[in-house]
Amino acid sequence: MATPAVRNCAVLGSPIEHSLSPVLHRAAYAELGLPWQYSAVDVEEPELPRFLRTLDASWRGLSLTMPLKRTVMPFLDDMDLWAEVSGAANTVVLADGAMSGFNTDIPGAIAALQERVPGPFTNAVVLGGGATAASMLLALGELGCEYARLLVRDPSRATQTVETVARAERGPVIEVGTLGDPVGAVDLVISTIPASAQSPALVASADPCPVVFEVVYDPWPTPLAAAALRSGRILVGGLDLLINQAARQVELMTNLPAPVAAMRAAGEGALAARVRP
Repeated sequence: MATPAVRNCAVLGSPIEHSLSPVLHRAAYAELGLPWQYSAVDVEEPELPRFLRTLDASWRGLSLTMPLKRTVMPFLDDMDLWAEVSGAANTVVLADGAMSGFNTDIPGAIAALQERVPGPFTNAVVLGGGATAASMLLALGELGCEYARLLVRDPSRATQTVETVARAERGPVIEVGTLGDPVGAVDLVISTIPASAQSPALVASADPCPVVFEVVYDPWPTPLAAAALRSGRILVGGLDLLINQAARQVELMTNLPAPVAAMRAAGEGALAARVRP
């Protein structure tokens, strides 16, 4: 039997040193017996075109995080429905000289929620207005959410996200507010903002919300996640999202079933090591 070829994959973004994606993907390759390599590369928006031009035939896949999910779109040769609808791709698969884009954040968010919460969700609050927030809103629409408030630092910068969700077949109706507005008693709050942006007043205003979905996993716990843990509310963590979206990435890149248990064990171990006193 021929030895599998070494292929290169990476996660791109800036900052990128905190990313657990290398841990998850490397664990998957080890479990699958693939001699593949997965690295983390700091790439800012202006640098992305040059980086893409350097990729040779050994490259198979890219994971994209902030701020590149929307930036990569003009360079794709084709894309899946979720990337097209959301206007953002967090995954690129390279084959036969072409780059195919995918958005695994949306199915990943749906899977992460369904693992821990039976639902349904009628109304929700999403904190933040970028590409990840758009994916979370589209995931909520798939889960039957009819109305959502989008709380952002600068409402004028949420226009693209609002327009994206408005075009979706099942997107919720959106009202835009600021991070100074209270979260209140909604079915679910999803935070896509940094821990540093989670003020005590904002966190306290989310106390009536029974379910918290915190997409950030480093630092952990964020103020919002810590409050949910103290009160015993349902908490869906950033690692839950990361594992589910990464499993889909592994399947797209390798054409093999993702070893989710091995990926979860590796991710939980790495995250625990970071938060250990």
